[in-house]
Amino acid sequence: MARFKHPSRKKRLTKAGNQTKWAPFWLIPKIFGKGRRVHPARITVVKRSWRRQKTKA
Repeated sequence: MARFKHPSRKKRLTKAGNQTKWAPFWLIPKIFGKGRRVHPARITVVKRSWRRQKTKA
């Protein structure tokens, strides 16, 4: 990738990076119930790593 990143590309990369984060901890009791122990990554829709899948940015 180029050293200088165009602002629109930077915006796309930022969004792609934020989509791969875990869900917030307070969502787990809201979705699964209070007693259920579930990992926050289970709720995350887009599971992408910079090593594995690439974005089309």
